[in-house]
Amino acid sequence: MNKIRITKQFNFETGHALYGYDGKCRNVHGHSYKLSVTVIGNPIDDSANVKYGMVIDFSDLKRIVKEEIVDVFDHATVFNKNTPHVELAQELESRGHNVLLVDYQPTSEMMVIDFAQKIKQRLPENVELHSLKLQETESSYASWFASEN
Repeated sequence: MNKIRITKQFNFETGHALYGYDGKCRNVHGHSYKLSVTVIGNPIDDSANVKYGMVIDFSDLKRIVKEEIVDVFDHATVFNKNTPHVELAQELESRGHNVLLVDYQPTSEMMVIDFAQKIKQRLPENVELHSLKLQETESSYASWFASEN
């Protein structure tokens, strides 16, 4: 049977700061992220299955990505928990802000690696994560491909 790739796109708003960076991104700022999630698999060939003809139901993929990524990162501010930004994070949290402390520098490159790990763990057995594209601005994005990792 033929392997088929399907892609679903997601949008979310996230703030971050890059501690130790030598440019403007060391300051707290935000992006309107666009995440494209591509999975690969064989369409279900059992005509008695309600998902007949699908690699994965788009709504199932949406639920996974929404729970693991969008609902967590949307309108949050992300800081590396191993930097002095922790003090700022604590202050923001005390004022009711949604703050995420992660184990990495919150660049698009590192975020897409994190997202890949989270999504892969939730996919059904017969479906594999093929690639992710995390677009930070209109002209800048990071890509992750399973074949290279």
